[in-house]
Amino acid sequence: MGENKRKRGRKPKSAADDTTTTLDFQYTNQTTSTTSSAAVNDVVSVPTSEASDLGGAQPSRRARGRPRKVEEQAEKEKQRSNMAVASPERRSSRHVEQNGEGAHSMAVVAEPPLTVPKWENFVRVVPSMDAVVKVFCVHTEPNFSLPWQRKRQYSSSSSGFIIGGRRVLTNAHSVEHHTQVKLKKRGSDTKYLATVLAIGTECDIAMLSVSDDEFWEGVSPLEFGDLPALQDAVTVVGYPIGGDTISVTSGVVSRMEILSYVHGSTELLGLQIDAAINSGNSGGPAFNDKGNCVGIAFQSLKHEDVENIGYVIPTTVIMHFIKDYERNGAYTGFPILGIEWQKMENPDLRSLIGMGPDQKGVRIRRIEPTAPESHVLKPSDVILSFDGVNIANDGTVPFRHGERIGFSYLVSQKYTGDSALVKVLRKSKILEFNIRLATHKRLIPAHIKGRPPPYYIIAGFVFSAVSVPYLRSEYGKEYEFDAPVKLLDKHLHAMAQSIDEQVVVVSQVLVADINIGYEDIVNTQILKFNGKPVRNLKTLANMVESCKDEYLKFELEYDQIVVLQTKTAREATLDILATHCIPSAMSDNLKT
Repeated sequence: MGENKRKRGRKPKSAADDTTTTLDFQYTNQTTSTTSSAAVNDVVSVPTSEASDLGGAQPSRRARGRPRKVEEQAEKEKQRSNMAVASPERRSSRHVEQNGEGAHSMAVVAEPPLTVPKWENFVRVVPSMDAVVKVFCVHTEPNFSLPWQRKRQYSSSSSGFIIGGRRVLTNAHSVEHHTQVKLKKRGSDTKYLATVLAIGTECDIAMLSVSDDEFWEGVSPLEFGDLPALQDAVTVVGYPIGGDTISVTSGVVSRMEILSYVHGSTELLGLQIDAAINSGNSGGPAFNDKGNCVGIAFQSLKHEDVENIGYVIPTTVIMHFIKDYERNGAYTGFPILGIEWQKMENPDLRSLIGMGPDQKGVRIRRIEPTAPESHVLKPSDVILSFDGVNIANDGTVPFRHGERIGFSYLVSQKYTGDSALVKVLRKSKILEFNIRLATHKRLIPAHIKGRPPPYYIIAGFVFSAVSVPYLRSEYGKEYEFDAPVKLLDKHLHAMAQSIDEQVVVVSQVLVADINIGYEDIVNTQILKFNGKPVRNLKTLANMVESCKDEYLKFELEYDQIVVLQTKTAREATLDILATHCIPSAMSDNLKT
């Protein structure tokens, strides 16, 4: 009893307090060590006084009188421990200072944060940033509603970069309908006039040049790198909105497949990256970690459900554009096979066609009548291979290790006029054909390639040829939902029967006395004139101008008929042109 009797005065130091102090001391010492494995275990050790915070209830007895210094000591140790867990780097440096260690020891213990960018690392990644230029363009777009005049001019800025041969690459949409193009180098205050050498509408690439020798001084052209792999780092450099100086964003290659090029209305190989691409980044280069150019930024995905999805034109498409220009002196485009095809994944369909279990391919649904070899291939033929590369039942071919891609990629690697060996299965027989490739002739073209839109006017009826820019001008960006169904059907599914075939419509009627009752006709296709089919706008203009019949009879869609007296119509046309200040009843490109 006497040994257990407690005396008045200060409470003896308990084993728990000793444990707390020892653990804290061990944690401090072990933190400064880079070789001991016990430090990891010490980090998760907690003092006994903190057990209640972690869910372990420890009853405590408190005597009368002022707070004991032991409890104050435990509270200080608790605060010190929390500070150490929250910031081990700060605790380690304090312990080094207490032990008299110098700045050298602190540098060893406190490593610099990896997220802080360093300028020397950036220069190593992008050594040729001086080759990136800013592109200033003044655009004057055609007015499809009033095709005899143009819209108000506007200015835009984008990016570009210098390549060999005193040339500059940028996006086609950056200089479309250009009136003036100027370039400015990084760190310069001078803008140099540029000449547009070629515009590739399908691949959205344009080539420029500058005649002033001063522009090319002190700048090394960029070198192109190989096609990057998935998860490879990329750095996009350009002049996006938000500032006037050069901007850099970085990310990785997240996907590689056949993409829909918005400007070109085509499908070519593209890279998807997670780096931000904003307005003004268009035409800027994308670098790999070696400083080589691996693509051109050209579009991004804007949707409420996605973030930071940008697209880059890869080097395979860029080199095709450059070599095409060097071989032909102009841009000729990407060729197509000229077919529509169907997957052969259904076993019953494969059995009906006569395919063996080891045969794979795609079935030809339709053939473009304007394709150079349309008489060689036939519907229901099964394409087994293209240039020796076997095609799978889903239309893909091997691309790289662990990757497959649409076989249209093989076709896009060819040039206009090239030939390809195609193996087909026809009525259980294997045949081989040497097919000549050509560019796509669309019934409703995706571009007018910088030319003014054609038109013809008679008695206030304005006739125009339909194109995608025409539909976009008439019905806005959502033209695929708002345009007339019959025009959309021709745009999406119809095939041109001849090279010069066009869809000709009455775009509007300039109201006059002679066309009373016809004022509401808008964007309706004309099928025949005086019983003869209308193949294109030029044919219609020639037939009307040379007509010697008493009446002009136009047969339109939906069984509409327009009848005008020939002599009266020609006389009224002159007055209508003067009233609306129209210089001519026919565009210049129809006169030649």
